[in-house]
Amino acid sequence: MEDYKEPEMQNDESVSVKKSFWSFAEKNFLGLSIMFGALVISGSLIYTNGGGSGINDKAQIQQGTQGNVKADVSVDDDPFLGNKNAKVTIIEFSDYQCPFCRTFWKESFGQLKEEYIDTGKVKLVYRDYPLSFHAMAMPLAQASECADDQGKYWGMHDKIFAEQEKLGQGTVQFTVQDIKRWASEIGVDKGSFNQCLDSAKYKAEVDKDTADGTAAGVNGTPSFFINGRLTVGAQPYSVFKSMIEEELNKK
Repeated sequence: MEDYKEPEMQNDESVSVKKSFWSFAEKNFLGLSIMFGALVISGSLIYTNGGGSGINDKAQIQQGTQGNVKADVSVDDDPFLGNKNAKVTIIEFSDYQCPFCRTFWKESFGQLKEEYIDTGKVKLVYRDYPLSFHAMAMPLAQASECADDQGKYWGMHDKIFAEQEKLGQGTVQFTVQDIKRWASEIGVDKGSFNQCLDSAKYKAEVDKDTADGTAAGVNGTPSFFINGRLTVGAQPYSVFKSMIEEELNKK
């Protein structure tokens, strides 16, 4: 598997869990290998927000479904980049506090934008899917919508991921005051932004994104629908490129 990264463990017992797991793995290598292979083949290797693999529901890993599921996903007034009439539409369901969503932003988003979005071939739509165990995911989602009121959605999108990248690896901790400071640093009007965020003006909008994602089959982040074809996880850029080219080459 290309560029595989170990899943994040997000509870206080993470060290002991890892040690116990690897001790168990050494004694049961063959059985685990068979099980692991089956998971990869079935395209189901992802941890989700409730009802996951049984190893740790509070983690997401990179490998997931790659275009084997197709769904009709709605788009209303969600923020997007690119040509609105592009042949390929990518709908991203993401959690701003999710480390693997940040990995996608860091490792693939820039290339995708340069090669396909800025050239008019792809439209990228962002929809929120804050996971319940990420305490700041909902405030971050609403903050991006509040920034959008002032025409600074994508500036806030990039700022959120960049600031977390500075703070550390995995799921990092910060406060609502940090979010307000980040917004101020990209040039929003502080009074209007703070009022918007404090009033939870966009909570219903974020909830709708989440409900639409769940209805379409999303149960982990990041998830992407490429012309309706689902791929899950912070896949290598080559995976996105391959799926996009397939869609572009269709008659």
